This record gives sequence, C-alpha cells and structure tokens, in this order.
Amino acid sequence: MATITNNFIFKPPLSCSTHPKLLPLHSLRSSLPFFLTKNYSPRIALRASNFITKATAAPGAKKAPRDERVQRVHSIEEFDTALQAAKDKLVVVEYATSDSSESSEIYPFLVELSRTCNDVEFLLVMGDESEKTRELCKREKVDKVPHFTFYKSMEKIHEEEAIGPDMLVGDVLYYGDNHSAVLQLHSKEDVEKLIEEHKVDNKLIVLDVGLKHCGPCVKVYPTVIKLSRTMSDTVVFARMNGDENDSCMQFLRDMEVVQVPTFLFIRDGQIKGRYVGSGKGELIGEILRYQGVFVT
Repeated sequence: MATITNNFIFKPPLSCSTHPKLLPLHSLRSSLPFFLTKNYSPRIALRASNFITKATAAPGAKKAPRDERVQRVHSIEEFDTALQAAKDKLVVVEYATSDSSESSEIYPFLVELSRTCNDVEFLLVMGDESEKTRELCKREKVDKVPHFTFYKSMEKIHEEEAIGPDMLVGDVLYYGDNHSAVLQLHSKEDVEKLIEEHKVDNKLIVLDVGLKHCGPCVKVYPTVIKLSRTMSDTVVFARMNGDENDSCMQFLRDMEVVQVPTFLFIRDGQIKGRYVGSGKGELIGEILRYQGVFVT
C-alpha cells in the first residue's frame, strides 16, 4: 500500500505482496497477469534474423471490406501523419509480424473493434514488411509482438504486450470512452459541481477513481459502462484518473484513496461509503446496498 506524506508517494519494498484486485496508488503498471487466449504461442522478438520482407499491395489496391477501418502504415512518415489526422481521438496501434501466430490470432478482434468503435482510429504496423517499418519499430522501442500502443493528441498514453481479446476490448473502452453514460471528471471542482447538482434529486453518485495505467481499473470498466446504462434512472456514474493532473491527485489525497480502483458512493452531498477492488459482483452488490436494496 502506498502512503502519501508531504506530497510524496512512497513505494513499498518490492517484496511486499499485492492483492490481485488492487493496485497501489504509486504504481503506474498493472499488477495483474496478462490474459492469454487459448494456445497463444510465446512472443516473438523483433531481431533482424526474424524479419521476412514480404511484398505489399500496390498503391491504390482495394482493401478487403472487413479490414477497411484498420489502416496499415508503411513508414514513420505515414505513422506520424495518421496520428496528426486523428487529433484528439484515441488511436490504437498493433505491431505485428507475418510469422507471429499470436499476432494472427489477435488481429481479427482488432478488426471487429474497428467496426463498432467509430470514434477510435486503428493502425497496423507489420514490423517485418520493410526497412521502413523496422525503423518505425526501432523508434517506438517495439522489440516483441504483438505489441499495442494507445495514443491521444499525438501522445502515447498506454501500451501492452501479449494481451488477449478481453484486455484489448477493456483498454479500448477505458482509454477511448467518449459517449457512454459515465461522466468524465478532470478536477476536484468537477466533483464538487457534480455533487452539488445531485443534492436534491436523491440519486446515488458512484465515482470510479483510478489511474491511467491500472490493469484492475481497465478490467472493471466495461462493467461500469454497462451499469451506467441499466441504472441511469437512479444512479449517476462518474470517473476520475488521479494521475491526470495535480487537482485530481489532490482529490485522491483529500479522500484518502491509497489503492485503486476505489469507488466512492455519494448521496445528498455526503460520501456514504466506498468499495476498493475490481470484483464485478462485489461492486454491483455495494451499489445496490447504497441504493437501499436488500441483498441476500
């Protein structure tokens, strides 16, 4: 558990055990093991001996309809242009090679996501395609595949290796959620405004407090989105990343949040309780309890 003292977050010794559902506040990486789909092979290192240069489609060649929203980039210049064109949209980049079975297994899920997430841009980089793509992988410090990076406004905000479909979907929802019923809060003042707005309507506010690079936070977020849609009449769902800025981090300190994800339950202008963890069933049970529903 991290302790906040004099505005510093002290990291516990590495020998300390970590609860699988919790991530200490100081940590910016997931404590959960990577989810691997069935029969996944070991990751392939991008060494020069592994590269096989393959012929690419001629310029203007028509792409298969199923792949039309996954843009394949062939050079650093094309990559940077695609990031600039996306502006503030989430950009998901998969780095793969032609001889990686793991890349082949995860790619169909990337294509499926591209069909349903119209506000997210998807790029594919084949690391063994040419010298130009090898240079791109070297610049981005990618030496194993499949490797996924997530960008917003030209800034790399997250990256993962050897993930399965569930984690990929969770990451896209967590970092690219712009249209769900979950309110995105970016400061302590945003929280105070939200609390003030719902002092009189008796709605329960569920505030999901996490960090940008938090595996358990990503894991539980699809559940938060689903609940925000099914409980919209009686519950207001909101989210804040504590490491987004100083105001958010100060709010975490004020609320004595030391582990994430932490869910704060607020009603009538007061914090009624909290749940720390990423268990779906436990979270639903706590929401029902603070709604006054008796759960056996």
